Amino acid sequence: MIEDDLAEIDAFIERDIRPLEAEGDNARFFDHRREMARTDLAKDGIPSEEWEALLREAMRRSDEAGLLRYALPEEFGGRGASNLDMAIVREHLNRMPIGLHNDPQSEASIIGNFPFVFLLSEFGTDEQKAMIEPSIRGEAIIAFGLTEPNHGSDATFLETTARRDGGDWVINGAKRFNTGMHVATHDVVFARTSGEDGHPRGITAFLVPTDTPGVEVPFHWWTLNMPSDHAEVILTDVRVPDSAIVGEEGLGLALAQRFVHENRIRQAASSVGAAAYCIDEAVKYARERVTWGRPLWKNQGIQFPLAELWTECELVRGLVRTTAAALDANHHMAVTHQVAMCNYRANRLACDAADRAMQTCGGMGYTRHMPFEHLYRHHRRYRITEGSDEIQLRKIAQELFRVPATP
Repeated sequence: MIEDDLAEIDAFIERDIRPLEAEGDNARFFDHRREMARTDLAKDGIPSEEWEALLREAMRRSDEAGLLRYALPEEFGGRGASNLDMAIVREHLNRMPIGLHNDPQSEASIIGNFPFVFLLSEFGTDEQKAMIEPSIRGEAIIAFGLTEPNHGSDATFLETTARRDGGDWVINGAKRFNTGMHVATHDVVFARTSGEDGHPRGITAFLVPTDTPGVEVPFHWWTLNMPSDHAEVILTDVRVPDSAIVGEEGLGLALAQRFVHENRIRQAASSVGAAAYCIDEAVKYARERVTWGRPLWKNQGIQFPLAELWTECELVRGLVRTTAAALDANHHMAVTHQVAMCNYRANRLACDAADRAMQTCGGMGYTRHMPFEHLYRHHRRYRITEGSDEIQLRKIAQELFRVPATP
């Protein structure tokens, strides 16, 4: 029962994670100092070694407790949790205060999200599948190189190319916002190997070791949400064998679709949880705050915006859970427009809720001593990554105006 799972997760957090947060000066990673404590300013704004070591320890404890692999199949040590289970769990974790149990900035969670496990399991060779267990343990870290300097949302217009040279492939091009490259051992690089620009076929995914000659990370982009592990990557005559291909040659975008659908529905659930948390905190503050001799919540100007957000939160929660269940029952491409609806609306909801909570709490809401700026900055990113708002709307509209099949 999912209720039992949530109770187990809560007990683990209280027993193993809260004490870890309180050790030494670890509180600096979660209080008003959090952004500066997590960021290595001397190393291009990437996450500090101390912060990432703390995340790894939390993941180790979670794996030891049998929770980290919750969503993975039993063959990988998991419990085979469904997308619906994960939607409920992710919402639950994000409805808690900022903590080590679930960090939106780093995408780390005691209930792991392992899209590469599913990719390698579904599309990988035997040699590539051997990387699954090391990737779960954090010994092999795989990055995802799709977005480019001149091409973001439309991945069919890649300028990165790969050409055959004997029994090898030679890759040339560039990637932008290549997350995790400061620690990655491998990068899944998408490159055009045939076909024409704008056509989905002809794009191939290559699993490239990051120490391959010609792979260069000139800098990391500083972003609204710091620290930043979003690298600029240059690929110059990067030579890989034919065995580096993941899936079929020319059909790499199928991997990308599988990857983003796993992430989008869980992002949406996380955003619902964050929105609910912002509403909870704003209501708590409004109950306690007294202005002009009366509780702040007595003012309809405070009540009505929060009542609207609460209503929308209930509606979006239902949409997310219904879609997660549909994702469990169907091929992911059959419900792609519903996943887009969830991602589009939930991410906006989280931003709206954080903004309204900040406004409700006034000057205190604007400080870093309250959580709203942290949550806003992260969930604002979700409205661009994994497909922007506009891309989600485009996908929804395509389904809405889809031309019926000819009888």
